[in-house]
Amino acid sequence: MMTAARTLLLTLAVAALAACSDHDAAAPAADPDGEAETAATQGSTAGIEYRLPPEDFAADPEAGRALFRSNCMECHGADARGTDQGPPLIHRIYEPSHHPDITFHRAVALGVHQHHWDFGDMPPVPGVSGEDTAHIIAWIRKEQRAVGID
Repeated sequence: MMTAARTLLLTLAVAALAACSDHDAAAPAADPDGEAETAATQGSTAGIEYRLPPEDFAADPEAGRALFRSNCMECHGADARGTDQGPPLIHRIYEPSHHPDITFHRAVALGVHQHHWDFGDMPPVPGVSGEDTAHIIAWIRKEQRAVGID
C-alpha cells in the first residue's frame, strides 16, 4: 500500500510534469457524430489516462524487452541504439541522473519535445500503461548498466 506522502509526491510530480507540457490541454469540442480525433492525435493530453505503477511493483526487464520491441523499436531500434527516426536510449544522455525514470513515464504518457537530438517531437504512446513503461525502463536500465551507464 502506498504511503500518503508517496501518493502526494507522485501526484504532484505528475501534475507538475503535465503543467510543464507544451501541448494544448483544452478538451475537444463535443462531437455528436463520434468522429472527433483522439486527444493524442490532436497533440493534446486531454483524456489520456496514465497511472504510475504502485510502489511495490516489481518491474521485469525481460518483459520490458518484449514491450520495448512491440512499442518503441520502430523509432529507437531493436536494441535501443537508435535509428534515423529516434535517438539511442542506451546513451549517457539517458543515464538515471540526467533522465530519471519519471521522464520516461512522462514521455510515454504525454510525449516530449525534442531537446537533445534532431529527430522531432516524440508523440505519446497510446496503449502503454505505467506498468508496461516500468518494465521497459527496467530493461533500458539493465542495458545501460551493461555498458557502464549508471
